[in-house]
Amino acid sequence: MKTNVTLSDFRDAFMSMRPEDFSYDGLEALYEWLIDYEDNCGEETELDVVAICCDFSEYKTAMECAQEYGYEEVVDLEPYGSVDLVEVAELEEKQAIEWLNDRTIVMVFDGGIIVQCF
Repeated sequence: MKTNVTLSDFRDAFMSMRPEDFSYDGLEALYEWLIDYEDNCGEETELDVVAICCDFSEYKTAMECAQEYGYEEVVDLEPYGSVDLVEVAELEEKQAIEWLNDRTIVMVFDGGIIVQCF
């Protein structure tokens, strides 16, 4: 017997078992990714909160995540001329996302990023 899990059910399961692992918005991004994965594979997945927490992690920024995995940012500003610190931070974040995308699954959402642990 199988039960369809709604976004609300999904969030409730995490909040009751592992409330510190993912934010409210992060859980929505993860839920949507898992639903897309099921649709693309044609195979249903089981809601196993502990296993999902072992497979995926949430970070506030891609740079924070990438550095945890050994990324050393190298931003070549020469092609951009004069830039301000906000532009530099945005460029660094973009490069960190690209670096992570080359290595794992990345879900970017307002307020953070979720990656499959690697």
